[in-house]
Amino acid sequence: MKFYLLLTGLILSSVSAAATLPTQHSHPTHQAFFDSLAALCGKAFAGKVVVDNARSDAFTNKRLVMHVRECSDDKIAIPFHVGEDRSRTWIITRTGSGLSLKHDHRHEDGSEDAVTMYGGITSTPGFKQVQAFAADSYTQWMFAEKGLPQSIGNVWKMYVYPDSFSYQLVREGREFRVDFDLNQAIDTPPAPWGAEN
Repeated sequence: MKFYLLLTGLILSSVSAAATLPTQHSHPTHQAFFDSLAALCGKAFAGKVVVDNARSDAFTNKRLVMHVRECSDDKIAIPFHVGEDRSRTWIITRTGSGLSLKHDHRHEDGSEDAVTMYGGITSTPGFKQVQAFAADSYTQWMFAEKGLPQSIGNVWKMYVYPDSFSYQLVREGREFRVDFDLNQAIDTPPAPWGAEN
């Protein structure tokens, strides 16, 4: 009887100790990367396309602005304005195993685009300056459903250095990258579509 009481006590104390352990959110490099972005909160920066092997007209002669607009302990929202187009917002979220990146696309009336909330998750620790987000299973399914099979292999990368921030898309046969100068903050732009309130 004493043995069973002792065993029960040990089990209960182990469960109690486990319940009080801190939650492990992510690798230290994920946290360092997240913190570097969070340090820019409230600021906006101008950018330019430095690589675009598809030569898309969508970004030609347009003012490019990133605005680190919303920050919490677990999420950072960065609207990316292309000229007068305020449809794009990058959302970086801390998860139980790393970081996720989502692309929130909206119409001018605030409604969701048919292709939205796609993105990827980190599958490696990465580096405190660089993280890669390979397309997640939902994103792959959505691209297949929407007739965009070429995008199933998308990998998005973000780079944060003291002087610059870069957003890059790579897949077979496609590369796009825009660099932002962090040395000179600019006036903050209007809210992204759907977030005016």
